[in-house]
Amino acid sequence: MKSSLFVLALAAALAVPPAVADTSEYKGFRVCTKCHDAQGDAWKGTAHAKAFESLKPNVKAEAKTRAKLDPAADYSANKDCVGCHTTGYGETGGYRIGMDPDEARVLLGVGCEACHGPGGRYRNLHGEASDRLKSTGDTTSRRNLVDAGQNFDYERACARCHLNYPGSPLANAAPPHTPFTPAVDGRYRHDFRKAVLAGDKGNPVHAHFKLRGVFKGDPVPPIRAEVQAGARELEE
Repeated sequence: MKSSLFVLALAAALAVPPAVADTSEYKGFRVCTKCHDAQGDAWKGTAHAKAFESLKPNVKAEAKTRAKLDPAADYSANKDCVGCHTTGYGETGGYRIGMDPDEARVLLGVGCEACHGPGGRYRNLHGEASDRLKSTGDTTSRRNLVDAGQNFDYERACARCHLNYPGSPLANAAPPHTPFTPAVDGRYRHDFRKAVLAGDKGNPVHAHFKLRGVFKGDPVPPIRAEVQAGARELEE
């Protein structure tokens, strides 16, 4: 009888629902935008959000032709391309070529986690810190987010794709290189500061919104003061 009970208990332990057993580090933009809905709405209209679409046949044909790519080819399953057109490619919980289309949908394009890092590492800290501010008025050290794995070096995150070509300012540029370089077209000359400070319609990431002061302390990106000076107020 004891052995039978052990077998039943073991079977029950192994039958953990997928949602409970999920250890994915990348969660996809829908998880982020449950709280950051204004940022999500602004992001959906950007080139980053539509980055995966540009890999499909006959999309941005002129740009592909200039870069000596075949405009009629489908690059959406090309391992040399998807890394800069999806979120978390090749990492735990990130995009995978051939993955289930429903699961892939939240990882297509350059999403929130492509800049901020995999949300599974730190998203609970955001919720806890927000609740703490509301209930006690206490802020939380930003260092907690860094220790959990959130990225604050946005310039490096951008350079990983936009400057990954031979002769670029990126010291560790390595294959597969982007074919879209300043030699092909001057508009590919990446200027981080100019891109981040662009107005709402011209901003490649999303419109910026005033921070609520949930976190304090370093690291603070050098450009944050300028970004916040022109940021929108969030509606309550």
